[in-house]
Amino acid sequence: MKIATAEQMREMDRVAIKERGIPSTELMERAAQALTRAVLKQAAKVREEGDRPWRVVCFCGAGNNGGDGVAAARMLREAGCEVRAVLVGKRDKMTADCREMERRLGESSGILEDFEPDSAEFAAWCLEADVMVDALFGIGLNTEIRGGALLAVHMMNTCDIPVISADIPSGVEADTGRILGEAVKADVTVTFTMPKAGHFLGEGMSCTGHLKVAYIGIPMDLVVNVESDLNAVTGHDVILPRRSRTAHKGDFGKVYMLAGSVGYTGAPVLAARAAMRTGSGLVTVGVPAPAWPVVAGKLDEAMAQPLPAGKDGNLSLEATEMVQNSAERSDVCLIGPGLGRGNSAGAVVRTLLRSIHTPVILDADGINALAGHIDVLDERKGLITILTPHDGEFARLSDEDLSGEHRLEAARSFARTHGCCLVLKGYRTITAFPDGATYINTNGNPGMAVGGSGDVLSGIILSLMGQGIPCREAVPMAVWIHGAAGDLCAREIGEYGMLPSDMIARLPEVLERQVMRR
Repeated sequence: MKIATAEQMREMDRVAIKERGIPSTELMERAAQALTRAVLKQAAKVREEGDRPWRVVCFCGAGNNGGDGVAAARMLREAGCEVRAVLVGKRDKMTADCREMERRLGESSGILEDFEPDSAEFAAWCLEADVMVDALFGIGLNTEIRGGALLAVHMMNTCDIPVISADIPSGVEADTGRILGEAVKADVTVTFTMPKAGHFLGEGMSCTGHLKVAYIGIPMDLVVNVESDLNAVTGHDVILPRRSRTAHKGDFGKVYMLAGSVGYTGAPVLAARAAMRTGSGLVTVGVPAPAWPVVAGKLDEAMAQPLPAGKDGNLSLEATEMVQNSAERSDVCLIGPGLGRGNSAGAVVRTLLRSIHTPVILDADGINALAGHIDVLDERKGLITILTPHDGEFARLSDEDLSGEHRLEAARSFARTHGCCLVLKGYRTITAFPDGATYINTNGNPGMAVGGSGDVLSGIILSLMGQGIPCREAVPMAVWIHGAAGDLCAREIGEYGMLPSDMIARLPEVLERQVMRR
C-alpha cells in the first residue's frame, strides 16, 4: 500500500476539484461519513446505547480538517447522538468549506460553539462523553500547537475518553511523524485516500492508534498513479503462491545457515525451525563442532553440519573452505545467529562475503562482523545482501542517528550507499532497498521484544528467498508474516508470556491464510 506525502495529497485534491469537477464539499461529506462510522463503532465498544444516547464532542479547527469534524457532528446528531461541535480557532480564519459545513449543521438545528476551556459546564459535559473527535488540524500542520488548540489537545489526552482523529492526530507532522510540540494520542485515526508516513514513523506511530484508510471519492487513477517509493505492508500485500501438486523438496529451496557457538545453541535452532515451518525444502545448519551435539539433538527436520572450531569452542578459520562449499551449493545463505564475536568467526564471515555470489542474509553476529569492515559489504554491490539489524547493531555499524523520525532516512541512506537491503528491526520495521524503495511494516507487538525473535525472522526470510520469491517481495512479506505470527500469539496467550517458539508454532496458520486461492 503506497504512502503519500502531504504535498501529493494536496495535489490529488486539487486535480479532483479543479480539473475533474468534483465538489470539494462532496469530498468533505464523504470524509465525514467515514469519521462518523468510526465514532459510532467506537461508542458501541464503550457502552450499549442505554438510558441516554451516545455523547460525542467534536473539537474542530478552522480549516478543512475542522470542516470534516463539523460535518461529522451533523451526521452524528442525525444518528441520534448528543453532540457538541466546538470551534477551536478564529471564525474569521474558517475556510469556505468549513463555513458551509457550519451552515449545514445549523440547518439540522445544531450549532458550532466557541471553545471555552474555562467553562465548568463544558468540562463537566465532556467528562461524560463516550467519544471525542480530533478535527483540529490536518496534514498541513507545520508549526507547534499553541493557545486554545493546545488546551484542546490536553483535554483529549487527559480525559480517559476514546479519541478518533481525522486524517492524522493533531500535532503529528504528516511526512515525518515528528511531534510539533504536543500531539493528540488517538485510539483510532481515520485517514483519507492514502496513509501518510507520519502514521508509521517517529512518535507519530504511537499517537495514531488503529489506522483506518477511507476512500472519499478521489478518482482512483490519481491514487494509482501517485509516484511513491514508500509503502506500508499489510496482509493484502502478502500473497504466497499455490504449490504445484507434482513438486518435490528441491523445488522449495536448498538453504544454508552458518550459526551458533558454545553457549548460543538456541539461535540456530530457532532460525532453522522457522525456515522449515515457512516451507523450506532442505535446510542445512553449519555449527562449530562443540555446539553440534546440542543443535543436532534439537533439530529433527534440518541437517546439522559440524564445523572446525578453536579451543574457545567458536568457529575457526579452518572452517572457511567447508562453509564456502556448502554456501555455494545453496540457493541462499544465512550468516550470524548465535555465531559469536570471536576474531576467527568474524574473519570467516568476511572471507565468505568476499568469495561467494550466493544471496546472503546477515543477522546478529554476521552484522557485527562488518563493524569496522564496511568495505566488505561495499564489495558485494550488485549481489543480493540483506542485513537485519536492530537499532543497537545498526548504530555500531553506521554511527547513524536513529532517534524517532530519523530511522527512515537512516535506513534509506545506508541501503543506497552500500547497495544492500536493510531490514531495520523494531516497532514498524523498515525495509529499505538500494534504489530507494522502502517498506514499513504495520503489525507486531511488544511481546515480540524478546531474545530469539530476530532469529525467527531471519529464518522466515531465508525460507522465502530459498523458495524463489524475489528479494523485493520476499523480505517485506517475511517481516509481515513474522509480525502476524507474533500478533496471533499475543491474542491467544498474551504479550507477557509469548516466546519465539510460540511464534514458530503459529506460522502454518498465518501462511495458510496468505496462500493464493486461484
